[in-house]
Formats: sequence, structure tokens, C-alpha cells
Amino acid sequence: MRILITGANGQLGCALQPMLSGEALTLMDLPDFDLTDPSCEKHILAATPEVIFHLAAFTDVDGAERDPDRARAVNVQGTTFVARAAQALRARLIYVSTDYVFDGEKTTPYIEDDKPRPLNQYGLSKYEGEQAALTLCGNTLIVRTAWLYGYAGKNFVKTIMRLANETSVLDVVADQRGCPTYADDLAYAMKQLLTSDMRGICHVTNSGSCTWHEFAEAIVQQMGQSTVVRPITTAQAGRLARRPAYSVLSQERFAKCCASLPHWQDALARFMKRVPHLVSAPG
Repeated sequence: MRILITGANGQLGCALQPMLSGEALTLMDLPDFDLTDPSCEKHILAATPEVIFHLAAFTDVDGAERDPDRARAVNVQGTTFVARAAQALRARLIYVSTDYVFDGEKTTPYIEDDKPRPLNQYGLSKYEGEQAALTLCGNTLIVRTAWLYGYAGKNFVKTIMRLANETSVLDVVADQRGCPTYADDLAYAMKQLLTSDMRGICHVTNSGSCTWHEFAEAIVQQMGQSTVVRPITTAQAGRLARRPAYSVLSQERFAKCCASLPHWQDALARFMKRVPHLVSAPG
């Protein structure tokens, strides 16, 4: 199968490639492939993929508040280019989105039919990207995920692991609850979805939920460190963009067609075994 991956060098792109090793892959990412350049559509058309995994995105949540035009150029206009190419090729489009399309006012897991109401520019741009993909390409699947971390690039887990080796006390937000998701597990799920005929929207994360504070405590505990993780509020954190207080995603639709993903604590343990150089304190 001819498969094209945008954002191939990102956390999820790097995890997905080994899962699809038997397929004919076309890998696209910066600097040669720029979603803000209309020529990206021609590049996709020239590759003639049967399936497009659209993973590339502007993901800096606070950065999107500072530069919403840039976020929209990548996440909305760029997705428009990709979706138009997919439709022209009659290709299947699988687009990764985010839990941040929701406002966090629910207290039970969000299902795919819940009405999005983003609190920040990042979430808004991703939601508008979803709409572009669904409108322009008839064979689109939106995969919403959350709190992603992987071996490639920067993420919360690697940051906490590094800081736990550098300081005795960490302050971490305790009033936001979501679903940590290991990129390797999400990549496995996306391979499963590739062989399904699912369209529309599907929520995919590791099982279970926690706060950022609980997540950080679990990371430090698995490291065997004595670092104290102190709970703070979102207001105390002073971040530029508003975040949903509750963005847990329901797994029911995914579980009906595929096997549920492992619990986030299991996933975290497997990830940390892959990055032992971060677990040990510097000597």
C-alpha cells in the first residue's frame, strides 16, 4: 500500500514508521514539506498515495496564543491543502487532532458526538482543521488523542525526567485531568484503524486518566527519585493559553472495532525503559 505521512519526523511519525515497515512509505516534513506553502498540495499529488496520515501540525499551545495566524496557517490552511489532495487522489485521509477541541466543562469522558468548544487558539485551529478535512475529503477519519509523548522530540515525560535529576522540588498543575498517550501505542492503534473502514471521528488514548500532577508523580516514582512533586493550580502556573480542566476522551468507539490500548501507567513504564539515559541521575 502507498502511504504518505506528513510530520514524519515528529513523535508520532517516528513511532508510526516501524509499524508500517512493510508498506511503500513517502515521508514528508520540514524543511522540504511546508504546510504553509501551497506547493505542498502538488507534492502530495505527485506521490499518489492511497492513504495519507496527516500528523504535521502547529502544536505549541501557548505559542498559538501569541501567533494565531501561524497556527491557522499550519493547522487549518495546511490541512485544507492536504485534504484537497486526498480527495483528488481518492485517498483515505487519517488526521490526528486533540482533546483541546473541548472546553473541559464535562465531568465524564467526552464522546465523539460532543460539541467542540475550544478554549484556546491551538484547539480552535485544530477543530477548524477537522472541519476542513471532513468537508473536503469524503474518506476522512479524525483521530483525536491527548497528552502525547514519545521517543522523538520534546514532551512532558522527558521534561519531568530531566527536571527530576536537576532539582529537589517540582511544581505541577493538579487541576487538569486528561489521558496520557504513548506515541508507540497510538501508532499501533492507527495501524489497526488503517485496516478498518471507520470514518468520521474516533477518540484514541491510553486507558485511564490522571492529572498532570499525578502523571509527574508516577514518572518520578518510576525513576526512583526523591524529588518532591508539589500540586499547584492552573492559575498559579500562569500559562498564556487556557486549558480544559477535564479533557478525558471516551474509548468506546475505538474499543468496538479494535482492542483497547493499555493503561497509561503501563505505557509509561514501557516508555521509560526505552530512555534509561534520562532515568539515571547524572554522575
